[in-house]
Amino acid sequence: MIRIDPSHLDLRKWIRKGDHILVAQGTAEPQTLTEKLVEQRAELGGVNTFLGAMFSETFQSDAVDGLGLRGIGGVGTNRRLIKASRMRVIPAHVSQIPAFIESGSIGCDVAFVQVSPPDENGRYSLGLAADYTRIAVDKARIVIAEMNRQVPQSLCDGALTEADIDVLVETDRPLLELPSAAIGDLERQIAVHVDRFIPDRATLQVGIGAIPEAIIAMLSSRKDLGIHSGMVGDSVVDLMESGVVTNAFKEIDRGLTVSGVLFGTRDKLYRFAHRNPALRLKPIPYTHGAAVLSQLSRFISVNSAVEVDLTGQVNSELAGGDYVGAVGGQVDYVRAAGQSLGGASIIAFPSAAKGGRVPRIVARLSGPVTTARADVDIIATENGAVRLRGLNLQQRVRAMIDLAAPDYREALAREARELYGT
Repeated sequence: MIRIDPSHLDLRKWIRKGDHILVAQGTAEPQTLTEKLVEQRAELGGVNTFLGAMFSETFQSDAVDGLGLRGIGGVGTNRRLIKASRMRVIPAHVSQIPAFIESGSIGCDVAFVQVSPPDENGRYSLGLAADYTRIAVDKARIVIAEMNRQVPQSLCDGALTEADIDVLVETDRPLLELPSAAIGDLERQIAVHVDRFIPDRATLQVGIGAIPEAIIAMLSSRKDLGIHSGMVGDSVVDLMESGVVTNAFKEIDRGLTVSGVLFGTRDKLYRFAHRNPALRLKPIPYTHGAAVLSQLSRFISVNSAVEVDLTGQVNSELAGGDYVGAVGGQVDYVRAAGQSLGGASIIAFPSAAKGGRVPRIVARLSGPVTTARADVDIIATENGAVRLRGLNLQQRVRAMIDLAAPDYREALAREARELYGT
């Protein structure tokens, strides 16, 4: 392992023309390394770069020529890169990403990762993301790690040692943070309808955003909840510290909150995660794998949508022709919850967007089908919630019209008569 001061880092020493660079995603982005990549891109002679969900301002659409960007959707700042035709999208379930990396479908000659300072055993924690980081490290020809002194030493599978790292760059800079979304009346109304589907001792998978935050805020009276999720935010700290989440009745990982990434803030989630034995980060095959998820009873998944059609088909990727989301882990979790004894999958979203001007329950989707209607279970808006599973098409149509924004119900009913004869 070679230690290099950030000011002396010349990526040309390790990166070859045409190389594929995989960057750790989200709050785990090694910002010093990615900033150097953008700064030195012309000297590298043309490389390919894979980005997961990104939230920094590092990759600007007018300053990424020569980087050959690819990603799995428009989460975070990727949205503007796709809109500017600077990033190409690989449609993929999260559960597929490890196999794509291992097979080379997602290239990984060089891995950029962020790690914590080493512990007393010389192990560098992955800190904020264990998702596909270790898989990338094992695949890469060159591993360049940014050891940021502000990264928590979270307990994780796949922590690195000096033998795993080719180049270590030491920094001490603020981490990327994702504060909890503000909750409004609309989100609270949706949460009220979802609340009845979450029993005591359930194991939750909940994303981030205002609606999940509203749902979590309503769980204070629950007992012995568990968490097994691809990501967690600041609100998990409240649930664990209040004793709502104990993980005591999970069939696996008793007493452990399991997540792939930490999407929160320094003073709450990151501080809470530092050497906390009740929280563990695990890789995608564990957080999203069917073989693991199938062991959980009362598994409840909560996800969102851009739009849903009258039969229950879900589009979580495109809005108005623009990539605003991704396939992500939605289908992985929807299917797992559907197979879980006592489980349920919930797609929760407002019935209209842009101040009510754009309906989100539609007769025909304007984008791709992310989750098939055969997999969909519960749909919830501020107007109610309905379990579509087991309903015929005509029953689904009538139920979905009731969940739609009132101003659009008459038009939807007309279109439904033409399409389905209801």
